[in-house]
Parts: sequence; structure tokens; C-alpha cells
Amino acid sequence: MPFVSPGHVRLLLGDARRMEGILNRSIALVVTSPPYPMIPQWDRLFLSLGARTYPQMLQVLADAWAECRRVMIPGGILAINVGDALRSVDGEFRLWPNVAETTVAASEAGFSPLPYILWKKPTNKPNAFLGSGFLPPNAYVTLDCEFVLLFRNGPLRRFPPHDASRAASRFERTERDRWFSQVWSDVRGTRQDGRGGRTGAFPSAIPERLIRMFSVVGDTVLDPFAGTGTTLWTAARWGRHAIGVERDPATFRALVATGRRLGLLSPGSTQRQFAPTVRGGRSPPRRRDEGTVGRSR
Repeated sequence: MPFVSPGHVRLLLGDARRMEGILNRSIALVVTSPPYPMIPQWDRLFLSLGARTYPQMLQVLADAWAECRRVMIPGGILAINVGDALRSVDGEFRLWPNVAETTVAASEAGFSPLPYILWKKPTNKPNAFLGSGFLPPNAYVTLDCEFVLLFRNGPLRRFPPHDASRAASRFERTERDRWFSQVWSDVRGTRQDGRGGRTGAFPSAIPERLIRMFSVVGDTVLDPFAGTGTTLWTAARWGRHAIGVERDPATFRALVATGRRLGLLSPGSTQRQFAPTVRGGRSPPRRRDEGTVGRSR
């Protein structure tokens, strides 16, 4: 592809459910890997947001998808890397269907679902299973895939004839054939830095493909759950501008340090705190499928 100048990155300290520092209809693409409900790693985060039960965790994410739609342009694409969870609650081992619930939530926010990508991570052990021995019927199928769910905001995005930005964003035939196949089995997971890092985390190859597939040079890409900034640095490297929203102050400081080291922070990069919305009041009676953090094992 032709040479493109790196984009700039803007970082916001705040809550993905109220991104007051981002204008309406200013984002062409959202690429994110949010905290997964019912994964113990994320219990403390959800609790800090007032979400103790599974429906409350899902609502936190649903509010974020609705806010993403506010800031996205017509025809923009929302790409969510998410996986289901396995966890025992009240003595029952079960799957928590994050993929299905995310699809419903984004659809209810006004997005149109598109064909998804199945990411089969080759880092996982091929012969691993949950159960004992070789006797039926009480073993479980290995959970070794995640999804990249894709949604469009309204009608197809239109461009003028011979648009220069679109031409500069062209990919090769081999890239097209590999990227637009529904199963991705050639992308290995990676380990996040710091204590508690888990294998199979969000590798740069995932946002790189999505950014090149669903945006053009000069677009602005958003990650409302910025984390270590993988989406942001990748977008800038491919000539897109990026905005990252991160709630945790320590993680945010690390983002700022990385952005400065890479020379990608825009001169007017806003580091603004906008207040989170935490629902108060008493929780409704629990349903069987509700799940409460602190009762699992």
C-alpha cells in the first residue's frame, strides 16, 4: 500500500458509558475487547461499576454500546472481540453466553448485525478438555474460540468516486481472501503485561486486520475499553487517528507514558475525567441465570 503518515492518538480518562469528550458522529470504527462478564479477572471492575450480577454486568456493556452508537458516523462499523465464560455459581458449572447477549444488546442499541468472525486461538492446548478420563457423559467441550462480532451503524457508508483516502487504504488480494474468511486460526494470542496477565489476550493482529478492513486512512478509530492501547497504536501506525477511553487511573497513566514514548499523542490530547454512572438502589430478585459475584467457585 502507499506510504501514509502515522495518525495521532487522544486519550480520555473516564467511563465508556458516558464519553462526553467525544463528539456525535465523529467515529468511523470502534474496535474493542471489553471486560468479559463472569470472568473472575474482571469481577472487581464490574463491582466498582455497581454490577454484581450477570444481568448488571451485561447492562454495563449495553450502555457502552449505546454510547458508541451516539459517537459513530452513519455506516460506521462496531467490532467487538468477546468470548463466553465458564464458571460455577451456587454449585452449578455452566456457560455464560456473553456472545449471544452482546449480539442482542448491540442490536437493541440500534446496530445492524453482520456476519461475525470466529477466532480459533492456536495458543490453547488442542487436547485439553473439562472432565475426567474417557467415560461419558459428563465431560465438557473445550472453549477455545472467541468471536469478533461485527455491526453496522445504519446504511452502507458512501464515498465519492475515486476517493483518495479509500484508494490509499487498499489491501492485497491475499489479504482480502484471508481476512474475510469467517474462521481466523492463524492469529496467536498474547500475554498482557503485569500481574494477572492471561494468555490468549488481544493481540495486535486482530485490530490491525479490522482497522484495515473497515476504515480508511484519516478516519478516527475508538476503543472505549483501551486497556494497554493495542487498538490505538495499531490504528495510528496505519494512518488512522485514534481515541482511547480508560477508566482505571493506573492503566491510563501507563497509556499516556506509552503514547509519549511512541510519539503518537496529539498536541491537544485531552486527559479529561468524566464521571461514571453507577446505578444505585436495591437489586431485583435473582433469576436462576443471574449469577452473583462472590458466590462462585
